[in-house]
Amino acid sequence: MTSTTHSRTPGPGGPPPDKLAFTTLSGRRRVTPVRVGKEFRRDRVLPQLLRRAVLDDEGQQCVQVRLNAKDAANPAARALLDTEAGTAVQLAQVLGDTEYAALFPRLIGHELDTAEPFLLYDPPRGTPVARIHVMGAADQEIFTRDLMLALCLLEGQGLVPRGIAPGTVLWDGAKVQLWGLESVTRIGRPRRPWGRSPFCPPEQRAGQGLAEPRDAVWSVAQVLYRLATGRSGPADRPPADLGEHRKLDQTLRDAFAPGAAGRPTPAQVLDLVAPGAAHRVRVAVPPDETRPHHEAFEEALRLKRQAPAAPPREETGAGVLCPYCLETIQLDLGKLFVTDSRMQYKRLDLKGITNPVRRTDVMRGAVQKCTADPEFPAHYIPVPYLTYGRPLTVAMVGQSSTGKSHLLTQMIAAITDGGLEPFGLKWQSVNPEQHARFVRDRVQPLRNGKVLNHTPALGMDDFARFVESLLITDPRGQVRPVAFFDLGGEDLVRTDAALRFLLGVDALVFVVDPALALPLPQLDHARQRWGVEVNRDGDLAFGTVLDRLPKYGGYLDVPSAMVLGKADLLRFQPPVDRWLTRPPADSLDPALVREESRDLYGLLRRHAGQAWLRPFDAIRRCTLHIASATGGQEDHGRYPAGAGPRRVLEPLLALFAMHGLIQLPGGGEALAVGDAPALEAVPWDGAGDGGRFKRSQGPEEPEGSEGSEGGELR
Repeated sequence: MTSTTHSRTPGPGGPPPDKLAFTTLSGRRRVTPVRVGKEFRRDRVLPQLLRRAVLDDEGQQCVQVRLNAKDAANPAARALLDTEAGTAVQLAQVLGDTEYAALFPRLIGHELDTAEPFLLYDPPRGTPVARIHVMGAADQEIFTRDLMLALCLLEGQGLVPRGIAPGTVLWDGAKVQLWGLESVTRIGRPRRPWGRSPFCPPEQRAGQGLAEPRDAVWSVAQVLYRLATGRSGPADRPPADLGEHRKLDQTLRDAFAPGAAGRPTPAQVLDLVAPGAAHRVRVAVPPDETRPHHEAFEEALRLKRQAPAAPPREETGAGVLCPYCLETIQLDLGKLFVTDSRMQYKRLDLKGITNPVRRTDVMRGAVQKCTADPEFPAHYIPVPYLTYGRPLTVAMVGQSSTGKSHLLTQMIAAITDGGLEPFGLKWQSVNPEQHARFVRDRVQPLRNGKVLNHTPALGMDDFARFVESLLITDPRGQVRPVAFFDLGGEDLVRTDAALRFLLGVDALVFVVDPALALPLPQLDHARQRWGVEVNRDGDLAFGTVLDRLPKYGGYLDVPSAMVLGKADLLRFQPPVDRWLTRPPADSLDPALVREESRDLYGLLRRHAGQAWLRPFDAIRRCTLHIASATGGQEDHGRYPAGAGPRRVLEPLLALFAMHGLIQLPGGGEALAVGDAPALEAVPWDGAGDGGRFKRSQGPEEPEGSEGSEGGELR
């Protein structure tokens, strides 16, 4: 995908330059010869290496920020580079060619899914203020204005920088440039220790509370104090001699408050030094274009709330529904089998096993031959599947190469890693041998960075089988078998008997491939690599599955989740950037689930079109999620840093809530369709019923700092 550059000093007459391949801000690929200079660390506690470079296709001077192979193997180091790249891309998209763009480093391009990831910037403008002893009062005012402008712009994007320090702020005599973008965090995220005293605020140093813009106001005040006095201030209180520096005292006295609540906001400080500037910044930012799509989402939920819920599936008496032939099957001790060393079925005779402990253990690994439909091909059901009440079956839906298998594998891996424990759920394998095979063949290779093979297609006379099954125990002690179907994309566009199993499926996971759905330029390279094109008509597998299922009251009523898979391809694209960086859920908040659903609905409606939202439009209870099974793209058949899943369990948690395994206020119904507002009612009925209203019926990062220990670029 890209060749690794080597440290060679730029200059004529030297060895031939290396090639460098990267993605530009426009989303296009650029391949160019490159010459690089000596590298150094800007800060000894951070992993990034910096060096000058020349892109020889245009003779363009730049700076490369990169990770070597050793550091890139550390997920935390890659997360820092991702944070820096995401912030730089977001600022470039928002600020464009406005006067405010110069306040931040200008990103040329990046290559992150490789063994030695890197970013390319325009050369820095100015000198790190760590090299400036003192600054005059007039320059201090301009310096304060620029830094507060930068804070306001970041705040407008929901961001706050934690790394403002003399080593990350540059000054060219007329304007500030703020570096250290790897330190940025989202407003409202838990504070984490970052930086050195006195430039990191007390609450950040202690890791207390949630990050907010006034954290950075402390840092700016400390940098200004150092420039005004030539020395650092106290780490937890205002400087004792602040009154001797009139300009600083008038502007930033409250900024030295020990707690964020006592400090002014960036906009308040900005309006002190440049009246009206905060308003001009707000006007300069492009307007929100998501509102009409969010309104369409809310209207869709309103219609779903008014639709009647389908009646519960009728119980068939004793026994459970066979997930294959869809006939009722009961435990029959005379039809049990186990597999031998050659994986052949041999009959199990329990008569000679009288020890109850051993008998239970043997039964757990046994299967029962289902003969409920003599016309159906021979099939076997794990015994525990038949002994714990009604099972829950989940089917993955999507065309080939959409990442269904990778997503399902990481879902199972997250469960076995204890991901369900915060929700009071426990798991156990239905069939130990089957589970061990799933872990050996899928979980372990993927975790080790290997790309999984495509799901093989069914034969003409074959039928859909679940690939893994678990016993899930809820907080009330009730146990339900949960089985997962993962068919190849070729099978999901068939309309023959191979898809009959769908009539008995309890939940669906629709996986959206962004390369097929979204005509965004940053996905062009992925489409070229995979040989695919944007499909404006939606996923063929979605349509086949939806057309196979019965409707009730205008909607399908099988609880479902839509997942934007491979979301790492869009990790710098709003709103994907916001959700993909959230830590794994340890509680299920219906408001957050609906907010994520609304944001993804808006992204798909705006860029992909309504055809890609057909599952949400057709199914009454359907949530939308953003996830990545691998955290990055493969390079020559492997994931360079291993497969790092992000938010893979959230879709399954939503399905569990809709099926009652996770208890929520308002139930799983409210999770999917929301709570009806107080005035959402059928219009006035008139005098015939006394004038009553009738209700509508229905339904992070490592500790680091930004000093100037290692070196600098000027």
